[in-house]
Amino acid sequence: MSYTNSVSMDDGNMVFNLMPNADFGYKVHGDPFSTNTRRVLAVLLEKGISYEPITVDLKTGEHKRESYLSLNPFGQVPVFEDGNIKLCESRAITQYIAYVHSSRGTQLLNLQSHKTMATLTMWMEFEAHQFDPFASVLTWEQVIKPIYGLETDQTVVEENETGLENVLNVYEKRLQESRFLACNTFTLVDLHHLPNIQYLLGTPTKKLFENRPKVRTWVDDITGREAWKLACDHDKSWFGK
Repeated sequence: MSYTNSVSMDDGNMVFNLMPNADFGYKVHGDPFSTNTRRVLAVLLEKGISYEPITVDLKTGEHKRESYLSLNPFGQVPVFEDGNIKLCESRAITQYIAYVHSSRGTQLLNLQSHKTMATLTMWMEFEAHQFDPFASVLTWEQVIKPIYGLETDQTVVEENETGLENVLNVYEKRLQESRFLACNTFTLVDLHHLPNIQYLLGTPTKKLFENRPKVRTWVDDITGREAWKLACDHDKSWFGK
């Protein structure tokens, strides 16, 4: 599969036509349904960059075997390979790609303004340390556990929904001042939220996003991006493997 980012205008609005075709020899070891793997796929697709997907079978515990532990000693997906560079941790990978390819595709960082970049970095930290702890547990309980035949713990769900509500209240206030979380353009901050949000929209937790008008609009904007829809399409983003 090969795509590039081209831009056209539709009723005065900028529209990105995704056609990733730049090949830098990147490899992505992961699972296309993994939230962390999808986070990396999203930035590659926003940048219009090809990659070789290498499936790591989480159900059989492949990520805990010695062959994979040689790539990531913590046994987690994804692992990103750029020649002799091997990177773990999805957020570190997305920042690497966004920085190396800052002039290509969607501008996901603001390297021209130190102040905006500082704000962007702060909100990436908020996502990782405030939003993600609650959202990841809710995704695990309501989406992942049923896949493995495990029972959802409703007490855990309720506790984490309370925590997520508090975070989204902060987001609602922030989004009254800015179209996106860090600034008025889509950045890595927003992209990092996408994997858990997408799964939670298919659960009762969806109400927490829908009950906040600014958050609801923001969610609609970011989940509607063509690169993200492509990242969620297993046949297209993972070549049907």
